[in-house]
Amino acid sequence: MRTRRSELTGPRTSAVRSVELAAPGYGEVLLRVLVSGVCASEVAEWTAGPDAPGSLALGHEAVGEIVAVGPEVSAVRVGDVVTGRVDAAFADHAVADVRDLVVVPPGVEPGEALGEPLGCVVEALRRTRLDTGDRVAVVGTGFMGLVLLQLLRHAGTRQVVAIDPRPDAREQALVHGADAAWAPGEAAGPSSDDAFDVVVEGSGTAAGLDLATRLVRPHGVLSIMGYHQGPRTVDLHAWNWKAIDVVNAHVRDRDRLRDSVRRGIDLVASGRIDVGALITHRFALDDVDAAFAALVGKEPGFVKAAITW
Repeated sequence: MRTRRSELTGPRTSAVRSVELAAPGYGEVLLRVLVSGVCASEVAEWTAGPDAPGSLALGHEAVGEIVAVGPEVSAVRVGDVVTGRVDAAFADHAVADVRDLVVVPPGVEPGEALGEPLGCVVEALRRTRLDTGDRVAVVGTGFMGLVLLQLLRHAGTRQVVAIDPRPDAREQALVHGADAAWAPGEAAGPSSDDAFDVVVEGSGTAAGLDLATRLVRPHGVLSIMGYHQGPRTVDLHAWNWKAIDVVNAHVRDRDRLRDSVRRGIDLVASGRIDVGALITHRFALDDVDAAFAALVGKEPGFVKAAITW
């Protein structure tokens, strides 16, 4: 079939084109895309443009309705609304592997069910050692940091402090579960009275990683949830001297991601977390570049952009 797809044609330049999609193969389904989140991990590609002549299709945070299934697909059926990792998702239709998908429960709207980023946050928390009564800091309160704060509300923590340089991000943090919100310069440390049992770095910046290193207590946990594009220099002396546990909280295993997506969507369905409230900016398929520009610019009140149909 033919469908419309947004493709990156140059630096910060996309175009909607008519493309041919093959029929779904073994273990695959064809989706009619309903919502697709805009992820900061693709900003570098959008900024630089395609590596080679031609174009690049972005987008991977899809929610869609199944309109066709390939051979030997029985776990889902036509009409199901699903979410998960779906590549080339800035399109009217996309082909996805059923192993990456989770069925969205009835009553959960597509805009509330951005499964891929939700699964990444759930997996990060699952991999981060957290004990009852811990004092926790979250450095960086963008979309993923705010989802994490919602999860931490139910984790038996003693105190959760959000740290972000943007005043509006700190205000959002207080709404979504933080007990306190500080600017980076207000964060004390590293005395034992000020240090945190667990620090989750969600900024994706060198400065955020350095701050997280200063704030974690000896024998505490530093969990790196932020997506770091490019080399980083870390204070290994401090990591070593403090005897901290450093967790790379990213997930690359598709089965683990799917399981964490399922757990996250179940939390959405139960009312424990509200992902939909964090989608603050919506754009049409023709406006993918405007969506990325909003993500980069982060005007006051911005949390998450999504392409919607």
